[in-house]
Amino acid sequence: MATETTYGARDHARAQEGTGAEAMPVIPAADWPDPPCAAGHLVWAETVAGGNYTHRVLARGTELRLTDLRGDACAHLLLYVADRPWERLNVADTVKVQWNAYLGEDRLLLSDQGRVLASVIDDTSGRHDALCGTSTLVRNTERYGDGTPQSGSPAGRELFKLAAAKNGLEPRDLPPSLSFFQGVAVREDGSLDFTGSTGPGGSVTLRAEQDLTVLIANVPHPADPRPDYVSAPLEVLAWRAAPTAPGDPLWEATPEGRRAFLNTAEFLAARGLA
Repeated sequence: MATETTYGARDHARAQEGTGAEAMPVIPAADWPDPPCAAGHLVWAETVAGGNYTHRVLARGTELRLTDLRGDACAHLLLYVADRPWERLNVADTVKVQWNAYLGEDRLLLSDQGRVLASVIDDTSGRHDALCGTSTLVRNTERYGDGTPQSGSPAGRELFKLAAAKNGLEPRDLPPSLSFFQGVAVREDGSLDFTGSTGPGGSVTLRAEQDLTVLIANVPHPADPRPDYVSAPLEVLAWRAAPTAPGDPLWEATPEGRRAFLNTAEFLAARGLA
């Protein structure tokens, strides 16, 4: 089809309606095949290519499931309270307050205000990281020859900048991130071992405990020793559900977690949001 004219370009563009690709959003999300919930409850359905990013604003109570389809995805995650982006994921407090540097089921993702942003309610992977952050332009340029977003080896921080800009955020708003599906272990001497992935099909499910802006960059872990830039598709699904409530085993699991949930509930109640 000729595209030299405006009419030809329009006709060519319209002819693409209904075509699909391996990595793309599904709109409406309810059209996702075999959804994990009632189809009408699905609010986000997307496959994110390796070396790419995505973002979304999710309502409190929404459950977000990330799946490593082939065993070579690495989901780097940042969270912000949707209407107060200065309250954001604090990896140091997430680790320190819970006395544990390893992410997994029943862990809470905390802000520096002592409040819960999200909770990990299911995890079949067990290979995650709260210590290394994501890759940078300088590091990727040294390792792969380029780290710009348009290259074949984009750095996680460069992709986060793009996702942040689409949500009114600037580079200075990017704190250290968490990584799912590619893990590290701490040796006795304090150095790190890259433990990699558990293989295809691992998933982690988060529950939003406040309205959240979610940024995800799917790029290789910075400690991945492989010389090539290896990054495979990531499945992202989210559906409407309910936030964690008093009496839930997760709410009562630890004194630190209970206090974080109470801090969150008090703040939301004062604003008429809970």
